[in-house]
Amino acid sequence: MNLLSARIQNLAESETLAMSQRSSELKASGIDVINLSVGEPDFFTPKHIKEAAKEAIDSNFSFYPPVSGYLTLRKAICRKLLETNQLQYTPEQIICSNGAKQALCETLLCLINTGDEVIIPAPYWVSYIEMVKLAEGKEVIIKTDINNNFKITAEQLRAAITSKTKVFMLCSPSNPSGSIYTREELSALAEVLREFPDVFVISDEIYEYISYVGKVSSLATHNFLKDRIAVINGVSKGYAMTGWRIGWVATPLVLARAIAKLQGQFTSAASSIAQKAAEAAYCGDNSCVEQMRKSFENRRNLIVTLARQIPGFDVLTPDGAFYIFPVCSYYFGKTTPEGKVIENSSDLAMYLLDNAHVASVGGDAFGVGECIRFSYATSEELITKAFRRIDGALRQLK
Repeated sequence: MNLLSARIQNLAESETLAMSQRSSELKASGIDVINLSVGEPDFFTPKHIKEAAKEAIDSNFSFYPPVSGYLTLRKAICRKLLETNQLQYTPEQIICSNGAKQALCETLLCLINTGDEVIIPAPYWVSYIEMVKLAEGKEVIIKTDINNNFKITAEQLRAAITSKTKVFMLCSPSNPSGSIYTREELSALAEVLREFPDVFVISDEIYEYISYVGKVSSLATHNFLKDRIAVINGVSKGYAMTGWRIGWVATPLVLARAIAKLQGQFTSAASSIAQKAAEAAYCGDNSCVEQMRKSFENRRNLIVTLARQIPGFDVLTPDGAFYIFPVCSYYFGKTTPEGKVIENSSDLAMYLLDNAHVASVGGDAFGVGECIRFSYATSEELITKAFRRIDGALRQLK
């Protein structure tokens, strides 16, 4: 008997989570591993947010919340969208979920029929492709490289659209490259989308608050896209709340209702206590966000300097998020001290884990195999120590 479904057998394991798990296992065995694989701020959740969660417990917010989320939280998200992004939504158009990952997956499941095409620029976040598979869609990848800052052009988008295109997905600021599309670049993409009114847009903006070039623009600000765009965001990255698992989608009412129906069958609402914490994040003092952003900027400057000192690395200075994505193909074909040939970026990432005890993620997982991703969501001391180890390990390759 073939116990498992074809659906789950065709699904790839998350490479970022797998690498983080491997590093944790090595740490548990007593090895000093520096984890630069995981996209998780090392800061603690701000105090006023934790206090709100404690108050929610004491106030007995222990019953099932509405599937879409508490009205107070959805109103707070609407205020944030209006004040920060100049986007007008009603609470009925907001669905709160167990992290932005669930919001993304549910949105795709509500939009895609078997065989529908989903356009995704590469590099992309590792889960996008697998989510499209779950929805039985077909991914259409637009390749980019370091020479164009890992960003697609309007011409590339137009060339990728066919009669089967249902969705265009965009992540800005980008995981893994850290690139941010300018207002002008987004306008050029929007004008292409104006020509194809049947193409829906998913805009992943989870790294919105981690920008080093000023305010991040959104495709949703183009009014002619308002009825066919889903804005995905959450509190995980900007407020150091990864474990609280609160994400959300802002989208046209017909899709919002569909997502709520799906979520009602999958998981029901997100945690009541976490929702009250997220509400405090959006309603409270945002100086904590700026303090963390400044720390990330300092770390970015440090890691870019150190990475550019590694022979063979070609490094772009990221505009946002907390990753660098250097080209590392210089090391492909080289041999380890144990006699193994480095065939690709995944091999290189594994070599660095085993020999430098630094966890990273090969670019193959993000659709750009010549690169490797390092997270700088950790201390400057650990970043410096990690790149000292990386440099030493890479010098051993022949």
